Amino acid sequence: MRVLGVDPGLTRCGVGVVDSLRGRRAALVAAGVVRTDPDTSVDLRLLGIAQGLDQWLDEYVPDVVAVERVFAQHNAGTVMGTAQAAGLAMVAAARRGIPVALHTPSEVKAAVTGSGSAGKEQVQRMVQNILTLAAPPKPADAADALALAITHLWRPAGALQGGERGGGLTPAQKAWAAAEHAAKRR
Repeated sequence: MRVLGVDPGLTRCGVGVVDSLRGRRAALVAAGVVRTDPDTSVDLRLLGIAQGLDQWLDEYVPDVVAVERVFAQHNAGTVMGTAQAAGLAMVAAARRGIPVALHTPSEVKAAVTGSGSAGKEQVQRMVQNILTLAAPPKPADAADALALAITHLWRPAGALQGGERGGGLTPAQKAWAAAEHAAKRR
């Protein structure tokens, strides 16, 4: 399975692609950041992010796109830009029929470090270890995107959105998703 992780942001939108390997291991395919200039109008910044995400999707052809679930912050401007970038990633995937999974920041931290309250540096170090890299991935936005992709490889159910109609999940992943959904209703 190939997963494209997206750490949404209006100035820096982290992107990272990993492939699953046997034995609950992952391999780095690519990581980077789609950047926009804060002095540019929001509409053009969103266009730049959309174009950048399209390039990543077209080049790496993931099986799933894992996006950080936007949560309420005290700074409404920050959450608005983050939500807009997350929406762009979901629409770009939906246009291609690629399933989208949403993972919370604490879920990602817990998946890669064992602690839902881990700091950015700890996440970077664990992503480095998991992907057997010589150095922690930089910038932090790219590392966070890789952590999202790894989380999805290890917890494939996530909060899967409508793209699953294309059959992007294995039967085991579908069973896991159903079990998680049933557990949440209890």
